[in-house]
Amino acid sequence: MKSKTVFCCSECGNEFPKWSGKCQICGAWNAMTEIHPEKITQKPGTSSADNPAVPINEVSEENEIRFSTGMPEFDRALGGGAVRGSLVLIGGAPGIGKSTLLLQMCGSVAENGKILYVTGEESRRQIKMRSGRLGIANENLYVLAETDLEAALEITEKLEPSVVIIDSVQTLCSANLNSAPGSVGQVKECASAVMRAAKTKNLTAFIIGHVNKEGAIAGPRVLEHMVDCVLYFEGVSSTPNRILRAVKNRFGSTNEIGVFEMAQNGLIQVSNPSEMLLAGRPRDVSGTCVTCVIEGSRPIMAEIQALVTPASGNVPRRNSNGIDYNRVMLMLAVLEKRGGMVLGGCDTYVNVAGGLELDEPAADLATVLAMASSYKDKPIGYDVAAIGEVGLTGELRPASSTGNRLSEIARMGFKYCVLPVRDGEKSNLPETLKLIPVKNVRDAVYAVLSR
Repeated sequence: MKSKTVFCCSECGNEFPKWSGKCQICGAWNAMTEIHPEKITQKPGTSSADNPAVPINEVSEENEIRFSTGMPEFDRALGGGAVRGSLVLIGGAPGIGKSTLLLQMCGSVAENGKILYVTGEESRRQIKMRSGRLGIANENLYVLAETDLEAALEITEKLEPSVVIIDSVQTLCSANLNSAPGSVGQVKECASAVMRAAKTKNLTAFIIGHVNKEGAIAGPRVLEHMVDCVLYFEGVSSTPNRILRAVKNRFGSTNEIGVFEMAQNGLIQVSNPSEMLLAGRPRDVSGTCVTCVIEGSRPIMAEIQALVTPASGNVPRRNSNGIDYNRVMLMLAVLEKRGGMVLGGCDTYVNVAGGLELDEPAADLATVLAMASSYKDKPIGYDVAAIGEVGLTGELRPASSTGNRLSEIARMGFKYCVLPVRDGEKSNLPETLKLIPVKNVRDAVYAVLSR
């Protein structure tokens, strides 16, 4: 009997009997994919006698078993290390270094247990060549070039590894489905099978996911809901800076990031990201200001650059990179209304140097000062930093963890810091750092550009 065609939303994973331009569940447009469901072999379940329901007061409160990946920056992004029985999804642009990151992890973890590296995109020889370049040679690291899901799971059951790496989930295919590898049905089925193996055998599974042109992991959005941890490997292929950011973590914080630098011999961990992000900062140039943001539990310095120039056409151009576009437009409006600058006829470009993504309001003041500096063509001092949130009335509001930010600013050799008045009243501040408390945007611009 011919199977009935159904349509699956690639965003939420819900299935519908007919095609529509908009998903009725999540509201996504043009996300319907035609699939031909096949009869999937019924997987044996666990009887209620073996797995009874128990009162929550009788559930064990033992902490999860963690182990180090041998890379402190990787452990930081994972929330303190990898967890036994967890499923981790790592996404990123092609060539960003996902496979290199996991292969370097194998060099340390293989000292304490077996690792199975399942590759569907490369041959064993290619993996061997990369491991030789990275200086990884351990008899506990097993390489399997396979795209068949059932065959990979069979090898996993025989080998009994402690860690399994799937590179990538879009290349695996199950014999229970007739659809092509990488389709919605195949990705869901393969990820579910790997998740069951990780939970039942108490092994740690890492799966690599491709990224589409929108920057999201390819495949159904339900894939991110299934896994325990989702990590995005960010960066630009033309620059060596790489940032591993957690967007979902059931066993830790999602605010932590790991910072790496791509070198000829693999990824180098950056223990002092502030120094890396501020390297090459120009002196005596207008349109640049430094701020301090909190990524997880550590403060990181970031340089915000702005270029404000008279528009060449009737409609000025606006662009931002590394910071939310709408937030930049908001700061531009506040600077014009409350700062007394006529910016309506100017092209405005804002960029965060080093590939860092800023999403906290503590960077508002530095953004405003960088744009004002470019508009006035007056440089801000090389030893001046700024932290603070800007309100719609032009007032400055204090940022969280001000003490940690000021300590990091002083450690990096800055002598002055512009901040809201309330933060300027704090005690126990570094002696080498002089604070410049201001009440609003107009006072901040005058205090910095009139020095």
